[in-house]
Amino acid sequence: MLKKLKLAHKFTLFLSLVFIASIIIGGIILSQVSYHQAEGQVAYNAELLMKMMNSVKSYTNTEVRPLLDPLVNKQPKFIPQTIATYSARKIFESISNQSEYQDYLYKDAVLNPTNPEDKANELETELINQFNQEFSEDPNNIQDKYDFTTTETGESFYVARPIIITDQTCLKCHGKPEAAPKSIIASYGKENGFGWELNKPIGVQIIYVPSEQIFQKGRDLSSLTIGIFIVMFTIAIILINLLIKGIVIDKIRPMSRLAQKIRNDELSPDPMTEPDIQKLEKVAKNGDELGHLARIFEQMANAIYERKQKFAEQIEELTLKSQESNRASDKMGKIAYFKSLQKKAKSIRDKVDDSDKTK
Repeated sequence: MLKKLKLAHKFTLFLSLVFIASIIIGGIILSQVSYHQAEGQVAYNAELLMKMMNSVKSYTNTEVRPLLDPLVNKQPKFIPQTIATYSARKIFESISNQSEYQDYLYKDAVLNPTNPEDKANELETELINQFNQEFSEDPNNIQDKYDFTTTETGESFYVARPIIITDQTCLKCHGKPEAAPKSIIASYGKENGFGWELNKPIGVQIIYVPSEQIFQKGRDLSSLTIGIFIVMFTIAIILINLLIKGIVIDKIRPMSRLAQKIRNDELSPDPMTEPDIQKLEKVAKNGDELGHLARIFEQMANAIYERKQKFAEQIEELTLKSQESNRASDKMGKIAYFKSLQKKAKSIRDKVDDSDKTK
């Protein structure tokens, strides 16, 4: 089937196949690159917010808490601003009030929290158990956890790291209920938030970053890029076809038609009246391969014309000779006939003369 296609159609088919293969391969590669880029962007946002919350905690522990600790035992009501987790949560709530961060979530989740808002959910409980397992195997080789999960706001990417109590003063509020400040007991009771252990994962610090919008932007960018590639390849195919038609096909056609006429013996008697010869002369002026081929073809056509002309001249010459020969033959025949008549006449006269002598 391909052998029956014209040259332009073969080029179009070949370029189309290359185009389709390039789009498929490029689309797969671009999709993977966009996915990893979006994943990196989500992870970067999560890490940035995590560092921000840790900075808030550090500031609360070093700057705010020393100022408020003397008031804790004097106040009947607990002052939550002394707790770094509380400060981080409030700061993050302020950030999430902004529209671009409204689906972000930060949490210091523990199995046995003082504040019920910090109670670990199923995923967070599983992460805490994993951290404890890693801690029991090698306390110095605990890795942060990164993964995707589905939350109430949709698909999210989370970054989680263990909460390990290393400060002995923390057990003042989370050790035994009897040693805890009365204001904490008054605010939260004796049942929750106690019995924590030092140097052991008791919870997980986790931040959820919505990923759907970022991945959608990545998909939109990929679609836009593929669309641009499609337009560019389409324009390229059209331009290449026009280029091939103007540079190759239009120059080959006079040669093809001349070859057809030579085969069918349909060449014009005079090369000056043959249109394809005139077109071939224009192509032969080029210095490229087609010009060289056209010159060879032109020489071949001229040689055929010369041979036809010589052949015609030879035929004409032979015809003239044949006619002259025929005329000479007719003349000789007439002379021979006349001589024959003369002989017959002489023979008759001789017979008459002999007859007269006898008498």
